[in-house]
Amino acid sequence: MPKKLGVYICTGCTIGEAIDTAQLAKVATRECKAPTCRMHPFLCGPEGCDLIRKDVADGTVNTVVVAACSARAKTDAFTFDPGIVLERVNLREHVAWSQAAREEDTQMLAEDYLRMGVVKAQKSEPSEPLTEEVSRVLLVVGGGAAGITAALEAAAAGYEVVLVEKEPQLGGFAATLRKRFPIEAPYDAPAADGLALKAQEATYHSKIRVLTSARIVKIEGQPGMFDVAVEREGVASTVRVGAIVLATGWKPYDATRLAHLGYGLANVITNVELERMAARGPIVRPSDGRVPDRVLFLQCAGSRDPAHLSYCSAVCCMATLKHATYIHEQNGRAKVYIVYKDMRTPGLNERFYRAAQDHPLNFLTKGELASIAELPSKDLLVTLRDTMVGGEVSLEADLVVLATGMVPNSADGEAIRALKEAEAKAVRGETESQRAEAARRQDELRSHKGTEILHLAYRQGPDLPVLRHGFPESHFICFPYETRRTGIYAAGAVRSPMDTEHAERDALGAALKAIQAVELAAHGQAVHPRAGDLSFPSFLLQRCTQCKRCTEECPFGSLDEDEKGTPKPNPHRCRRCGICMGACPERIISFKNYSVDMVASMIKAIEVPEEDEEKPRIVVFMCENDAYPALDVAGFRRLRYHPSVRVIPLRCLGSLNIVWIADALSRGVDGVMLIGCKEGDDYECHFIRGSQLAKRRVENVKETLQRLRLEPERLHTAELSINEWDKLPAMIDEFAGRVCAMGANPYKGM
Repeated sequence: MPKKLGVYICTGCTIGEAIDTAQLAKVATRECKAPTCRMHPFLCGPEGCDLIRKDVADGTVNTVVVAACSARAKTDAFTFDPGIVLERVNLREHVAWSQAAREEDTQMLAEDYLRMGVVKAQKSEPSEPLTEEVSRVLLVVGGGAAGITAALEAAAAGYEVVLVEKEPQLGGFAATLRKRFPIEAPYDAPAADGLALKAQEATYHSKIRVLTSARIVKIEGQPGMFDVAVEREGVASTVRVGAIVLATGWKPYDATRLAHLGYGLANVITNVELERMAARGPIVRPSDGRVPDRVLFLQCAGSRDPAHLSYCSAVCCMATLKHATYIHEQNGRAKVYIVYKDMRTPGLNERFYRAAQDHPLNFLTKGELASIAELPSKDLLVTLRDTMVGGEVSLEADLVVLATGMVPNSADGEAIRALKEAEAKAVRGETESQRAEAARRQDELRSHKGTEILHLAYRQGPDLPVLRHGFPESHFICFPYETRRTGIYAAGAVRSPMDTEHAERDALGAALKAIQAVELAAHGQAVHPRAGDLSFPSFLLQRCTQCKRCTEECPFGSLDEDEKGTPKPNPHRCRRCGICMGACPERIISFKNYSVDMVASMIKAIEVPEEDEEKPRIVVFMCENDAYPALDVAGFRRLRYHPSVRVIPLRCLGSLNIVWIADALSRGVDGVMLIGCKEGDDYECHFIRGSQLAKRRVENVKETLQRLRLEPERLHTAELSINEWDKLPAMIDEFAGRVCAMGANPYKGM
């Protein structure tokens, strides 16, 4: 369909006061050849929107360029039929509110942004959804509290569920508990289990197919079309599902590694061992079967310890308070000592903590273990230091209980320790090759071969990649439940340390995300972070050189490959980041509304002044997830920055194709700046490693610049979190100052 371009310029929100909008309209009509160009003082209002919609409705316009405010604002007002190409040009936050009004540089900036927006719209095509039949059956792996809840909630929403549990019965760890933490007012005493009824409900639910004593053999496919091979009692079967909830729970930390805390002595046990003992009968000393009169609980046994589990396991404090009630129930004379680093009982659990404090035979103190010795009677002499009473304190106990932490069933302790070691090497690495090798080792460990649960047929590994602590979550800040495999969601203690009640709430969230994934797949839309995006990458495979860059760099396993190395796309796995597009040296990968040619054309649309005009030009590629909205905030706060910059938002900095840098510099652009998300597990890129990939590509470009007699300092990368908007103008100004000091690009005007 031929393009019918319409440019609509808003003059409100001080845009008309800062910019000569009449001159801007001339750029649209004369230079950009827009047949339709209209101005309005309130473009997002009813009259302004009707102006655009009328032109669209009568067929005058099918490609709309709105030159007004940020694309992140007024999204409801500027939403049109999917068959209409829409491009937003930010004249408000990025020009009128961040530059001096009616200055020549400000006008040139606005005109460049309009040219870039028009070119982008002209190069875009309407996205067409994938039209494939999808399965609306959900797979839940794990039949504990989280798995049962996820299955029941999905079934209640009308979806069929296949629930796979490796044990002969449902219930998981929660089924072994004598009691659970308080769940109803006044929240000061443990509650009965309550899970057995839910397990029974799931077993006989008409929409839930329960497969116990079963295991996953293989999972192939993509969201909406996962083919799952299940083996049960030696018989294999295959089921097609649309999305997957992983709820495989946790296991206790290996206490044999805690000999320094006394484990291995006759009367030193773990909290899990005590719980199982209490579920079977009385709590007794292992050495002689006697009911103890003095029990000492040592908290954070291996947890919050860099040598073991560096994280808090969330449940240990509450478990100990519950176990103290067990001790008092069976022996009214028993004394309980609880030694902690910190007591963590959030929310209404504070009432349970207060009840434990009020018990006359409970003694709680902050402290650390100095030594533990076994007496001839098999009693234990425990010496504590750094207690609230000061100095060292020695206590005799009949039984010592170590509050060991939770390890997700998505990894084992050895793999987690190896991963931490690889991360440390990546930080310490002095050369790029050392850091690259450490990163490769991290990726290998994150695929955790040997602890497979799902047995995914993905080139990146057979299971969900794990992060620093062995949990498979994708981005704990922005996307709870998401993993690095699209359409597969983690819930319960396999996602993060949590108690049973939290796991049940967690399972509801994961089930809803799985349902969302199925429904969006049915409409050909992305799940996140570009939720609802209809685009997907296309591959001109005739020119593919089988270099495998795209398949290796895709963080989400969207691309498999054949025996020759040719990529085999799985479009429903794709998160539309464009990293494959940036990786491809042959530039054969593109989206209908995002391509190498499109961004290259935007760069060419920038007017580069001659050297004698002394007006530098700097192209800034910004990640649309953090850096670009941070610039919006800076503009909203009326923070000024250098007028030489021309910002181009990228879906992810990892989608940067190095040809764009070459194009910019060859056209006489004086500097190129790249701003992406911060690296690392504490503030993770939305697309996992966009900044990391961009840095690697830029290092190669800098070597080329030196051969071309261009200063490598003309190219600069930076990282930014969205809450650092106040630092962004200074970052831009500092780079612009360095570029101005270097002088004009020698290729200017060539």
